[in-house]
Amino acid sequence: MPGPPRRFRDTVISHSERDTASAYARTLSRVWVIGDATGTPIPADPDALRDGGTRFLTDAFRRFGSLGDDNEVTAVTAWAEFAGGSTGRKLALSVKYRRPGPHRDLFAKFSRDLDDPERDAGRTQMESEVAFAAATRCDGFPVTVPTVLFADYHRASGTGILLTERIPFGRDGLEPQYAKCMDYDMPDQVGHYRALLASVARLAGADCRGAIEFDVGAGVPTVGPRPHLDRAKLLRRVDRLADFAAAHPDLLPESVRSAPFLTSLRDTLPELLRRESDAWELLRSDTDLTALCHWNANVDNAWFWRDDHDGLQCGLMDWGCVGRMNVAMAIWGAMCSAETDLWDGHLRELLDGFAHEFRRHGGPGVDVDVLVRHVLLYASVMGMTWLLDVPSHVRSTVRDLDAYSTRFDPAIRDVESVRCRLQMMTNVLNLWATHGVVDILPA
Repeated sequence: MPGPPRRFRDTVISHSERDTASAYARTLSRVWVIGDATGTPIPADPDALRDGGTRFLTDAFRRFGSLGDDNEVTAVTAWAEFAGGSTGRKLALSVKYRRPGPHRDLFAKFSRDLDDPERDAGRTQMESEVAFAAATRCDGFPVTVPTVLFADYHRASGTGILLTERIPFGRDGLEPQYAKCMDYDMPDQVGHYRALLASVARLAGADCRGAIEFDVGAGVPTVGPRPHLDRAKLLRRVDRLADFAAAHPDLLPESVRSAPFLTSLRDTLPELLRRESDAWELLRSDTDLTALCHWNANVDNAWFWRDDHDGLQCGLMDWGCVGRMNVAMAIWGAMCSAETDLWDGHLRELLDGFAHEFRRHGGPGVDVDVLVRHVLLYASVMGMTWLLDVPSHVRSTVRDLDAYSTRFDPAIRDVESVRCRLQMMTNVLNLWATHGVVDILPA
């Protein structure tokens, strides 16, 4: 790795004066800003981090309290950027310390992707993640998370960075990482989702009893501004869905591609759209079910290992948009990528387990029937707004789509955005088919 530019070496930061730090950041490049929490100049992308080199890493780790003043990062020994996720750029790196120190194999996550406006639009999701990273450093934190070495965020620009230990999937007793929406490759699916939801429930219960110091506002997490959706657009999407199901029957289960079911959506989904605000009000108003949650706890954002005493255990990473929300939102976030058979055969069992763990760690007692209704309701409004246009995305992305295409074809299986959107839409459609759109709505 090349050494830092001369201007980086020659500029001295005053740790006590933010204006000096600001001047320091300006000498580097346009992709450095001053973090709001630590006053540290932070890089917006991997190239800027490479420029900062060992000096930035040493200074950042010291300010965050993960490295003592008598130690320093002396070398970056490995460096590999990789794709993945819906926002920001990501980097795996390894470092050496002057004396024994914290983790050497690191993961860097940036809020920004300056080369991709669509991905960069999600940069605000890291604000809560950085605040949460600081909260995880307290003793007895109820959920296993990657050790944080540095985290900071600049709200005015949406620029943030998170540096944590890198989870060694497939080594040291850990299971391999499971890809999102490929649970057919995962053994013991029910056991893994039981462990996953238990971790989500432990955090929510601990928050209810006041055990976690976290404050990043009261906004409900969202993937972005709600797109405009009126009755006419909704019905056009239903018609395109029906055409998609007829043209590519093997991409959808029989239960959700039948003409009677798809025709029924023309009558029932406008009622869901009309009462969408009622649904959101119900989800927001249930204070017993509102707690701090991981919003996107898919299996690819988890790691698993077996404990001789407690069995299968689960840690959680990628905490973008973490916040206080109706726990139904977190349950959908964890299960939206599951196989449809899991929803059909194990939903009640898994939510019983969630409710037990939630109460055991400090949450109130939960009526599981109410919890099921909330999960179905959130999945419905989320799916209607964000997932009904998946057929258009699949057709525009996958070449040579024909009547014999299946979700296991490489052109679908190996493209995350296609594979995942298709499976999540299928799960929503299946919930509507098995529970009825109107029956899911608030009484």
